[in-house]
Amino acid sequence: MKASKWFILLLSLGLYLPAYAQQTSNTQLGSPLPGLTSDQLTRFTQGQDAFSTVEGVTDGLGPVFNDDSCAACHTTTISGAPVAGGTNARLETRFGRQTATGFDPLANLGGSLIQEKGIGAVNGAVFDGETVPAEANVVAKRRTTPLFGLGLVDAVPDQAFKNLAALERMLTPATAGTVALVTNISTGSLAVGKFGWKDQNPTLFQFAGDAYLNEMGITNPQFPNENCPQGDCALLAFNPQPGLNDDGTDVQKFSDFMSFLAPPPRGAITTAVQVGESLFTNIGCANCHTTQMRTGPSSVPALNQVVFHPYSDFLLHDMGALGDGITQGPANGRMMRTAPLWGLRFQSQFLHDGRASTIAGAILAHAGQGAAARNHFIGLSDAQKLALLAFLRSQ
Repeated sequence: MKASKWFILLLSLGLYLPAYAQQTSNTQLGSPLPGLTSDQLTRFTQGQDAFSTVEGVTDGLGPVFNDDSCAACHTTTISGAPVAGGTNARLETRFGRQTATGFDPLANLGGSLIQEKGIGAVNGAVFDGETVPAEANVVAKRRTTPLFGLGLVDAVPDQAFKNLAALERMLTPATAGTVALVTNISTGSLAVGKFGWKDQNPTLFQFAGDAYLNEMGITNPQFPNENCPQGDCALLAFNPQPGLNDDGTDVQKFSDFMSFLAPPPRGAITTAVQVGESLFTNIGCANCHTTQMRTGPSSVPALNQVVFHPYSDFLLHDMGALGDGITQGPANGRMMRTAPLWGLRFQSQFLHDGRASTIAGAILAHAGQGAAARNHFIGLSDAQKLALLAFLRSQ
């Protein structure tokens, strides 16, 4: 089915709303969702404080870690002011070994995520930051992601993502996404993964607990086991804080902050932006960068049946050579989650590894299921390219 027919069907189903028909938000970047109760605003503020709190060894930091607070990686600087919940384009390293029988994360050597810092000499042992072992033949960089608006994504029912994947298979099979089914640790059942570059986490609560352990080394009820430094589990006998470091209180605070964090405000919607959005849809970008979603029923009015515009289907897509080579859960090395485009104008590096310094460069790097849209972009006139880029820079 041609993109124009896709566009018409989405309009008829109420799944697409042009940018110029949307309500532009006056909310500042990093603000809470509008309509929160006083109790929810308090939870947002307390979560924001915890998000920015610097952890130390006595709090359970390490023994290997990447940084000492959530905000150290998830902060955007706007006009010289830091905004918690964004991205500073920090790159982290993953590695593994591709063999004839599949992908080996080299867990016995500390894989697949590098914890680049250690707490140093403690209890007669030395905890150094990890390095990529010689056995690895796959090394990938991943950029920290902005968190704005993810509470809305968390509030979308799993069935909606399954329905969207089915619709894509019917209308645009060449670019159809795959639902990532991962374990929801809280329930012990399979759920739709929505968070992380590989859709490895199904909820913001689990996403927060995962990051607390793997980025800061702080164990918590869902992730109670320390990472073995460079795979050497014997070193954990010298861990100065061997017990459960967080009883779940901080993880809940992080989750509250992300759940109540408003999506990025839109920029000015000009005539060029309107033209650009039509081109965005017509050349197939919206096949994966879904323009509109709706949350399900929620006891939180600010999250209840809310229409929002993330420009992502949050599904896995085969990106060919643009994939990072890392197998994680149901996502193989060619698969990546469709990155949301909202908030694009607040970023300076693009794609999962930050390789592109311009939006146009990011488009041109698309491969696999993104190749057709890339080629259509190449075929646009200079004026059309400028309009499409104006639309993207309005996000």
